[in-house]
Amino acid sequence: MGEEKERYAVVTGANKGIGLEIVKQLASTGIKVVLTARNEERGLHAMEKIKASGLSHLVMFHLLDVADATSVASLADFIKSKFGKLDILVNNAGIIGAVTKDIDLSRSVLLKPGAATEEEGTKAMTQTYELAEECLQINYYGTKITVESLMPLLQLSDSPTIVNVSSSVGQLKNIPEESWARGVLSDADNLTEEKVDEIVKKFLSDFKEGSLDSKGWPRYKGAYIMSKAAINGYTRILAKKNPSFCINSVCPGYVKTDLTFNTGYLTVEEGAASPVRLALLPNGSPSGLFYHRADVASF
Repeated sequence: MGEEKERYAVVTGANKGIGLEIVKQLASTGIKVVLTARNEERGLHAMEKIKASGLSHLVMFHLLDVADATSVASLADFIKSKFGKLDILVNNAGIIGAVTKDIDLSRSVLLKPGAATEEEGTKAMTQTYELAEECLQINYYGTKITVESLMPLLQLSDSPTIVNVSSSVGQLKNIPEESWARGVLSDADNLTEEKVDEIVKKFLSDFKEGSLDSKGWPRYKGAYIMSKAAINGYTRILAKKNPSFCINSVCPGYVKTDLTFNTGYLTVEEGAASPVRLALLPNGSPSGLFYHRADVASF
């Protein structure tokens, strides 16, 4: 029995940027990877890039819209019939949930998220209720739907691993200190999925009412911040529920991608390295943590 068992991975939102690079780095270690994207044309375009890097024998494309349960179920069926199990799930699909009005201003605001004035934030980007809803639908609920659907296949692995690509903007220090949501999320021992769902719902209903300010929610890029705070909370809950798994969330750092208007100071290769390192952790490694790149950070 000298040969290694084959390992299989899924990366969501993988047609460009960090997602595509995570696929390449996992495949280059010999893992079979399913590259997913919600747009077929973009997914196939990504596969051309995979071909160019000589990894196409290890990568295959499957359509996936994480916010659509039917789409996720069809991916689960595909993996089940093709591989019979799943070892690694990297939840990378995510959107910013705002429309950019002024790219230069958006860049400077992104570079100093805490220091930007309300006025700069509003001038740089517009948030609408519809965009906020879509952001939480994809970033938070989409991750949950994907995990729930692929869980039975991960349970068949002897080293089941989930990596949730998050962001340090979702750290609790970015949520106003007096806010109810920050209190709930910081009480790790009593945190439940229902509570996280409740926070997300409350954020959206306060957004709809126009009471984000008065209710102590983060104002600028609020939907994105809350989606990542929710993911970090969900990661802890999931890790506690599945002690035999290795489940962590990670901020890849400030990377040059479309999401940051290519302002980052890290390359996609450097950005992808952190989620990949967590995806390849050996059994029994720490679980339920939030990393900023390679370092454990506070929630």
